[in-house]
Amino acid sequence: MIPLKHPLLIDLENNVYLEGDELIIIDRRRLPREIVKIRCSDYEDVARAIEEMAVQGAGDIAVTAGLGLYLTARRLSGKDARKDLAELEKAAARFRATRPTGFHLAVLVDKIVGKVREGVGERSAPELILGYLRKILERQRSISEDTGRHAESLLEDGDTILTHCFAGPALLYMLRYAREKRKEVRVFCTETRPYLQGARLTAWSVSELGIDTTLITDNMAAYCMSRGMIRKVFTAADRIAMDGTVANKVGTFQLAISAAYHNIPFYILAYGPPDRRTASGKDIPIEMRNPNEVLEFLGTPISGPDVTAIYPAFDLTPRELVTGIVTAAGVELWKNPGNQRSRS
Repeated sequence: MIPLKHPLLIDLENNVYLEGDELIIIDRRRLPREIVKIRCSDYEDVARAIEEMAVQGAGDIAVTAGLGLYLTARRLSGKDARKDLAELEKAAARFRATRPTGFHLAVLVDKIVGKVREGVGERSAPELILGYLRKILERQRSISEDTGRHAESLLEDGDTILTHCFAGPALLYMLRYAREKRKEVRVFCTETRPYLQGARLTAWSVSELGIDTTLITDNMAAYCMSRGMIRKVFTAADRIAMDGTVANKVGTFQLAISAAYHNIPFYILAYGPPDRRTASGKDIPIEMRNPNEVLEFLGTPISGPDVTAIYPAFDLTPRELVTGIVTAAGVELWKNPGNQRSRS
């Protein structure tokens, strides 16, 4: 398999890992210019790192929160099971509040607390949590590889795709498999303001694969589509409701509208099926972040002192604008994508 020159973003263990009594998080806000370690000694440190976007990507955030629970469990006395469980549930509640739009984090911390509750007396809480997280990491890697493999079947030689934000390892696996099958694919990446995940993470990672990579500002997508520069769009999803509504990084909805207008297939690298606990898009909370993140660029103010801003971190794309979703199980088409195959 074609390797990344710098594999930080393909496997979470490369940028979130335990070192002695601390959890080390490689600050993704500083990539690719420099590698900066954030040292977390307790769950509050981890929660702040998640809130402040030091770690990004729904699956990676979830596992990071799980490791934060592991730090908590290591500090428990082990003498009073009820008191220890209450402390673990307190940490879990803190993590659930960090990023409310995505559901992966809440599901994982709930499962960890449940397993600790069920396993009291059989294994120590830290041992139980770490063992479970190792299985989750292996499963997450397998899901990313399989999702990427199925997504590759949607690519044709000569395609130029557009992606938004950082769509996760499945995007990189998709492109790896395409290269191995000698498909020439070009990638356009939106910069993804205000944290520039598309510029700093996606464009960098894709270029490390040796793939022709073009960076555009967020407001250039419709222009590129209108000029025939884009053949397909691939984004990820932080949550998919049972009615097919997709929650993803803000800006995804307008890409889907532009793609539909220009008759360009729009695919979601979903990693998993819709969330059974979320009936419709109306049930998905949209995280509203600090507006100062919009009023600044890399820490420098970009407007006047009396200007205000808003920053919804996610938006909702209705099912009718989505051509299909890709999971580890295959490709499920939601509308006719022209000459694309109906199922893989």
